Amino acid sequence: MDSSVNILVGLVVLAWLVWRQTQRRLVREDRRPVVLLILLVLGVLQLSTYLKTASTSAMLIVALVVSLLLAAGFGVVRARSTRLWRKDGQLWRQGTWVTAALWVVGLGVHIGLDLLFDSAAKGLGAGSILLYLAVSLGVQRLVVQARADRLGSFA
Repeated sequence: MDSSVNILVGLVVLAWLVWRQTQRRLVREDRRPVVLLILLVLGVLQLSTYLKTASTSAMLIVALVVSLLLAAGFGVVRARSTRLWRKDGQLWRQGTWVTAALWVVGLGVHIGLDLLFDSAAKGLGAGSILLYLAVSLGVQRLVVQARADRLGSFA
C-alpha cells in the first residue's frame, strides 16, 4: 500500500477507536483483546511491507522506537483520562473528550515524525500507523485494567 492509503486506513481505524472508547462499556477482565491482536498483526505486516522498500538505517530504527515509545506514553495518559465508575455492582468505563483529543494528537505526532526524520525514515509514519495504534491501545488497555483492579472486583 502507498502512504496515502496507509494514512486513510489509519484515520478510519482511529475514528472507530475514538467512537468506541467514548461509549459507556463494562470493564470485563475476561474480555479477549481481539481488536488489539488484529491491529498488531496488521501493523507488523504493514511495517514489514514498508521495510522491504525503505533503506534501513540506525536513524530509521531510532525513529521507530521513538514513535512506539510515544504510542505507549499516549496510551498511559489516555488511560488516566478514561472515567471508571461502579454502578449496580458493575464497573464501567468511558473515554472523555480528552481521551478522544489525545488519540488525534497522538496520531498527528506519529505522522509528524515523518517530517522530523524526513531524510532517514521517509514514510515511516504511514508505514507503521497500525502498529502505532496497536501499541498505544495495548498500553491503554493495560493501564485501564490496572486502575480497574485497584477498584476491586468487577463483572
